Amino acid sequence: MFALVKRALRLAVSLKRSYHAGIFSFLSLGLEKSPRHRVTFLRRYSSETGKDTVDMSLFPVENIRNFSIIAHVDHGKSTLADRLLEITGTIAKTDHNKQVLDKLQVERERGITVKAQTASLIYNHKGTNYLLNLIDTPGHVDFSYEVSRSLSACQGVLLVVDANEGIQAQTVANFYLAFEAQLSIIPVINKIDLKNADPKRVENQIETVFDIPKDECIRISAKLGTNVERILQEVIERIPPPSASTQDPLKALVFDSTFDHYRGVIANIALLGGEVRKGQRIASAHTKKVYEVNEVGILKPNEQPTHKLYAGQVGYLIAGMKEVKEAQIGDTIYLHNQPVEPLPGFKSAKPMVFAGMYPVDQSEYNNLKSAVEKLTLNDSSVSVHRDSSLALGAGWRLGFLGLLHMEVFNQRLEQEYNASVILTAPTVPYKAVLSSAKLIKEHGKEVITIINPDKFPDKSVVAEYLEPTVLGTIIAPDEYIGKIISLCQTRRAIQKDLVYIDDHRVMMKYFFPLNEIVVDFYDALKSLSSGYASFDYEDAGYQPADLIKMDVLLNGNPVEELITIVHKDKAYTVGKALCERLKDVIPRQLFEIAIQAAVGKKVIARETVKAYRKNVLAKCYGGDITRKMKLLKQQAEGKKKLRKIGNVEVPKDAFISVLKRQTDK
Repeated sequence: MFALVKRALRLAVSLKRSYHAGIFSFLSLGLEKSPRHRVTFLRRYSSETGKDTVDMSLFPVENIRNFSIIAHVDHGKSTLADRLLEITGTIAKTDHNKQVLDKLQVERERGITVKAQTASLIYNHKGTNYLLNLIDTPGHVDFSYEVSRSLSACQGVLLVVDANEGIQAQTVANFYLAFEAQLSIIPVINKIDLKNADPKRVENQIETVFDIPKDECIRISAKLGTNVERILQEVIERIPPPSASTQDPLKALVFDSTFDHYRGVIANIALLGGEVRKGQRIASAHTKKVYEVNEVGILKPNEQPTHKLYAGQVGYLIAGMKEVKEAQIGDTIYLHNQPVEPLPGFKSAKPMVFAGMYPVDQSEYNNLKSAVEKLTLNDSSVSVHRDSSLALGAGWRLGFLGLLHMEVFNQRLEQEYNASVILTAPTVPYKAVLSSAKLIKEHGKEVITIINPDKFPDKSVVAEYLEPTVLGTIIAPDEYIGKIISLCQTRRAIQKDLVYIDDHRVMMKYFFPLNEIVVDFYDALKSLSSGYASFDYEDAGYQPADLIKMDVLLNGNPVEELITIVHKDKAYTVGKALCERLKDVIPRQLFEIAIQAAVGKKVIARETVKAYRKNVLAKCYGGDITRKMKLLKQQAEGKKKLRKIGNVEVPKDAFISVLKRQTDK
C-alpha cells in the first residue's frame, strides 16, 4: 500500500513540473532563436480544432517565389518535388515518399503526372523565411494545356533534363512555353547518379539548343537528394518575386479548380492584388454572381486553412459554389463592391481528337452527365457537345488534346465516379468549304467544321476539304534517321528541318496531317527507335486534302460508329486493315457475316466471318446422292434466313482497337 502511495506522489510531482516547464517554454518562446525552418502557427479554436493555421502576413511580396517544374516524361519532376517537400519540412522524410503530389489513382497506376498540383513550401534562407509556391506539371504532350495554365501563376521554372537521355521533344516544347511567358528559367540536370549519366554532354545540349550558359546548370540526383537544396537557394536568388501589392483592390486569377461533393467547388487562385479572408463577399467576373468566402488556405500539399491570403500568394478558396459552371478556369475574383478590370484569362484549349461517349445503359445517362460535368471542371481542356446514335442512344461528342488524354479521362470516369462508358473510334476535326448557296445560307458560313464523320458532306456540295496539320518535333539517336524518315513519308509528312543537337542526337521537324499521327504513330516511332525517340507536336493550321468518307457495312448494314474519314490514296489500305481487325473481334454466329468497307456505293475491301456449321451428313452412309444434296440445300436456306434476321453487334470495347493500324515496318 505504501509503495502505491509513493508512486502516486512521484507522478503528481512530475506532472506539475512538466506543466510549469510548458508555461516557461511558452513565455520564453520569443527570447529563443528560431530553428532553421521555423514558422509561426496559430491554433484555431473552432470546429477545426485539429488544424494549425499559418500566419500568412509573415510573408511580404518580396519574400514570395512562385515556380513550376517542367520536363519531358519520366525525367524526375515528381521525385524532385518529393525531395523539395522533405527538405523544407513540409512532409516527413520517409522511404514511402514517392509521387506525393500525384494524388490521382490513374497517375500512380501509369507512373505519369496528368494533373498539375500545387504545394506551398517555407524555407529559411540567410535568416529570412521565404514562401515558395511549387507547381508540379505533367510531361506528356497531351497535357500541355495544364503546363501553360500553371505557368500563368509563376514567375520562374525549373527545367529538368535527364542526365542519361538528354534533351527530348517535350523538353523543347516546355522551354518555349516558359520562354514566351518571359519566365526565369533554371536548368536542372537530374539523375547524375546513373551509371551511364553524362551531365557534361547534356550541358552542351542545353547551351546549343536553348542558348543557356553551362555554368547556370545545376547537377542533382533527386532520388538520392544530392545537391537538391541548392535548387531552393537558386530559386530565391534567380526568380523574381511576383509584382503585386496588398494596397490594390482584390484581384485573383482562378487557374485550376476541383469539385468536392460536400463543400462544392474548390478554386486554386493566384492573388495579383489585395487580400482575401473568410467572411468577405466576392464576385466572379464571368458569372457576375456574389459569394461569401467560407475558407481560404494554402496547400502543403494537403489543404491547410489560413486567416487570410495576401497579394502574390497562391492558395485555394471555397465560397459555396455548388454548380460546376460557376468556376471557370481563367476567371477573375474581386470584392463585390470593388469591381476591377478582368484578367485576360487563358486561351481556350483546341481539341485535337474527338470521340463519341455513351452510357452502357441509357438509364445511367443523368448520372454520367453529372460525372462528365464535374470531371470537365477539373480538366477544362475537354470540350463537350451533345450527340446521339441509333445504336448507342444519347451521349456526347467529346474533344481531347490527344489519345492518351482520352484514355486517362475515361479511366478517371471509371475510378472516381464509377461510370461505365462506351467510347467510339477517335477522329480529328475537318473543315469543308461549301459551294452550295443553299447550304451556306443554312449554316450561316462558307467554311464548316466537321467533328462527327457521319455529318461529312458529299463532294458534290463542297469546293474543297481541309484537314488539320501539326508541326511535329522528333529527337532521336542519328542511327535511326533512315527508319524514322521512311515512317514519316508513309504518313504523308513533309520535312521542314533536320539539325544535330550534339554528336549523336538529331532533331527533326515535320509537317504531319493530324489524322496520320493521332492513333498509333507514337507507338510505331518508339518501336522503330528501340524506345529512344521522343515526339512532340503543335498545331499548324489546316491545308487542302483529297478526303473521302468510308463506311463499314455488316451484312449490308452501315455501322455509324465506325465511319472513317481517310485520304483518297490510303482508302484501300485503311479499309482492308479495318475489315481484318473487325473479323478478329466480331464473334462467329450461326450465319455468315460479311464485313465490307465501302466508299459511296463501291465496296473496296471485304472479309467474311464464317458461320458455325453443323455436319448434316454425319449420319449418311452411302445411298443416293440426292439425299445428301437435299440436306445441304435445306441447311443453306436456313442460314440465308438467319442472315436476314440476325443482329450483328460490334463488341463495345472494339471501337478504338479496330482503327489501329499494324505497326509500320
